[in-house]
Amino acid sequence: MFADRAKIFIKSGRGGDGHVSFRRELYVPAGGPDGGNGGKGGDIIFEIDDGLNTLTDFRYKRKFVAGNGEPGGKRRCSGKNAENLVIKVPEGTVIKEFESGKVIVDMSGENRREVVLKGGRGGLGNMNYATATMQAPQYAQPGKEGQELWVQLELKVIADVGLVGFPNVGKSTLLSRVSNARPKIANYHFTTLDPHLGVVDLDDGAGFVMADIPGLIEGAAQGVGLGHDFLRHIERTRVLIHVVDAASTEGRDPVEDIRIINKELEAYDPELMKRPQVIAANKIDALYQDESPENAAESPLERLRQTFEPEGIKVYPISAVTGKGVRELLYAVYRLLQTVEREPVVFAREFDVNLLSAGSNLPYTIEKDQDGAYVVEGPRIEKMLGYTNLESEKGFLFFQNFLRETGILDDLEKAGIQEGDTVRMYGFAFDYYK
Repeated sequence: MFADRAKIFIKSGRGGDGHVSFRRELYVPAGGPDGGNGGKGGDIIFEIDDGLNTLTDFRYKRKFVAGNGEPGGKRRCSGKNAENLVIKVPEGTVIKEFESGKVIVDMSGENRREVVLKGGRGGLGNMNYATATMQAPQYAQPGKEGQELWVQLELKVIADVGLVGFPNVGKSTLLSRVSNARPKIANYHFTTLDPHLGVVDLDDGAGFVMADIPGLIEGAAQGVGLGHDFLRHIERTRVLIHVVDAASTEGRDPVEDIRIINKELEAYDPELMKRPQVIAANKIDALYQDESPENAAESPLERLRQTFEPEGIKVYPISAVTGKGVRELLYAVYRLLQTVEREPVVFAREFDVNLLSAGSNLPYTIEKDQDGAYVVEGPRIEKMLGYTNLESEKGFLFFQNFLRETGILDDLEKAGIQEGDTVRMYGFAFDYYK
């Protein structure tokens, strides 16, 4: 069973409590405080494991809790830090906050290891609180609580090329012919419920990764059938191959099939329509050949060419069963891939887990400089700017939500900011508008 979604509970460890004790030794009648610090709680870390390609393991274990730090001891002994809990996932796993569906981190590209929840800090022992006026403090700091969260894991297949099309048009047959993949093949609707990956090897070391995306149906973008489950795997592909039954062996119109598939792709994510596409007109071995000029113009292949090639979508007649035309299709796709940016699609962060515990206690300052601009500074703000892409719309909205949820926008208004005023944060300047 291929599993591409899972809901799990994660919780980082609590910090150990600081210790209260005093030095008690012979001939040392007034020993000072010597309570040690508590250990740090374990982090929850997600890490890519190249040996995994499904989320099946999470069907059987749904709760992941890191250990707590040990409490401090006497004689200035610090408690032991808890071990971090590392959760292995396949590349392409997107971790989302369950309630909101916002992206916490996408385990793709350079994100191979990510601390998602930090363990609680250990409390300070009473040895840290001795002063000239309080030489025998009876107080130690408790350990800080860990963070907890329900998250949704979604595996989005990473492939250069995605095969799309209605069920039973020959996608699985094509993938099995051109790659090392061995999907189950049968003449039934919805035989393929799982995406299959295959490596296509061409001459001179060239090649690419191809994915057989399960068959789509009309209404998939609205969640009909398993529409959303199927469509999510298309999001990372760089080139799409529409596989159609050119021979209409089941009475379907191949031109109409392409229109329906593109309509579903656009409804799900308009960005998908910007991906280069080609059409693999399959099953030409079952196509009745009439060489007369009047009938040639009415052939399904000619209809496909006249309809889609003016739109820049090339049509390649193939037979996945006999192999005819397949080589030409593969090399055309490979050349097309050379024109597409190779940067992997990595989904931007939308949810900041640090807000779980930071809340309104987030340390920051708001000051007005000599130019009348409002300068906002704080360690969390600087870190946020470091990993947020403000050039993207999602990244900028993520940062705006951060400012709103932490109360920074409210405090700016209390400080007297007006529309059009400038806000400066670590080299970035923004105009303030409600």
